[in-house]
Formats: sequence, C-alpha cells, structure tokens
Amino acid sequence: MILCRYYPSFIIALSSIALTTAWMPSDVCPSRCLSAYHRDSTMLTKRDMSAGDSDETSEVPFATIVGNGRIGSTLAKAGNCLVLGRNDNIDENGKGPILIATRNDALDGIIEKCPDSRKSDLVFLQNGYLNAYLDKKGLLDNSQVLLYLSVTAMGAEAVDGVTAYNPEGLTAATGIHAEAFARRLSNLGLRCNVIDAESFKPAMFEKLSWISVFMLVGAAKGCKSVGQAGLEHSGLVEELINELTAAVEKKEAIKFPEGTVPRLNAYTDVVANFPAAVKEFAWRNKYFFDLGDEEVPIHNTLLRECQDGGLLDFSLE
Repeated sequence: MILCRYYPSFIIALSSIALTTAWMPSDVCPSRCLSAYHRDSTMLTKRDMSAGDSDETSEVPFATIVGNGRIGSTLAKAGNCLVLGRNDNIDENGKGPILIATRNDALDGIIEKCPDSRKSDLVFLQNGYLNAYLDKKGLLDNSQVLLYLSVTAMGAEAVDGVTAYNPEGLTAATGIHAEAFARRLSNLGLRCNVIDAESFKPAMFEKLSWISVFMLVGAAKGCKSVGQAGLEHSGLVEELINELTAAVEKKEAIKFPEGTVPRLNAYTDVVANFPAAVKEFAWRNKYFFDLGDEEVPIHNTLLRECQDGGLLDFSLE
C-alpha cells in the first residue's frame, strides 16, 4: 500500500499501483517508427505511513507536489508525498523537494507564496525556456526537470520518453533534488537521467526545439498532430531543427550532442498523436523569434504565416 496526503481539498488516498509505462493510442497517426516501445507493467507497493511521516528510509524520498492535474497526480502515485493546490501554503518547516507540477502561468503565485527558507527546494518541471525567468527570481540554480512524459487524461497511463533511439529514456533532471525525483519516477516504472548543469543546458534547448519545431510546422502546414507534421514535412522539420540548434550554439556558446534530429524524430514517434498548435509563446517560440530573422529566418517566416492565417492567439509585435 502507498500513502500520499492531499491537502487541503483532497482526501488521503491509499491505493496500490499498477502503471503500464508504454502506451500508444489506437488512432495514432502514421509515423516513421510504428512499433511502440513496450515494457512490462509492475505492481509497486509501499508500506503504510502515518500522515506526517516522511521516513528517510523509504524507497521514495518524501516530496511536496504542487498541482493535482495529470502530471501531479501521476507523480503522487509513487506515494510518500503531500499534494497541494497552487494556492495552498507551503510548510516553512518542511523538507525535501517541492515538485511544481503546474502550468507556467502559475509560477509567479507559487514562488511568491513559498517561504524563503524553502525556495531552494522548488523543482521546476515546466516546458519551455525558463532560464531567464528563473534568473530574475534568483532561482537559476534550482533543480529542473526535462519531463519527456505525457499523460493524456487524469488517471491515464503515462507515456514515457523511451524511444528506439534512446532506450535509456529522455527525461532528465539536474540539481540537488534530481536524484530524489529520479527515484520517484523509478518507483512508477519510468526512467530519468540525472545529469549535471553543463549537460542540462543543451538538453533543455533540445527539448525546447522539439516543442517549438513540431508544433510550429504542424500549425503552419495544417497538420492535426506532431506525428503528421514529422511524417509529411520531414525535410522542413529537419531544416528547422538544424537552423535553431545552430542559432542556439552561436548565442549560448554551447554544443549539442550528436543526433539531435533523429533523437527528436524518435520522440515524436512515441507521442505522434499529440495535437500540433503554437501555444505558450512567451515560454516556447519567443526565445527563437527574438534571435532575429537573420539567425532563424525559417522559424520566423513560419510564425508570421501562422499569424497571417489567424492561427495565433497572440501578437508577434
């Protein structure tokens, strides 16, 4: 049995877990690699714990999870945690990682309400480019996670970022709470690579490139999913990925590891049915757009085409 407290709006949940970590919807669109990566589901159990117990000997270190949506609820299934709503108070005398499993637009409020003594425990799981934002908040050295993990609906099985190209998985974490987060995912049968800050930076920009490229190409070309975008416009996808990585290497003075294009294509195969739309511009494509037309002409042209076609709910100006 496992235990995770939900506070204050949720009841204590006791349940056993059987989480299948590989999933592919039956109506998934065609892709280059049609065989999903399957792993045996594992029944995971934990000993009972009292509501206030954060036993250090537990297989999964205690965590506070802010957010009870699809990702937060999935992480809570590993047990030994306290789940808070985004407006709930964080215990200033608590300990362990504080996993922020909310959308980016909730970050300001969560950080503001977090006691100063606990801010170093905040772990950011959000998609997009966070570095400039975290730097302004004085939190650039906090733990971060590149979550290659998709949960399509509340209670649904998680789609792990395990691909034919990267069987070790693509999810990565860095910082003081990286190991604790990896152990939580491991308890759920999901994979996570613990890496240092130097390795994390190109990995972060690579994931930013994935969500920016496949969403943009899909939207600009009228594709319903990222899988369709990758299949029907593979040449444009590759050209755009190469454009963005070259621009980032120049601006950030970093080097991407070999295999960015096949690595991102392989991940697209795993989540091929994900809808293609340009969203959360300030956190995603804006970083690239601001590099300028000279550095990223294809990217910025496609964005303007989307704007002219009424496909954006924001202005590029």
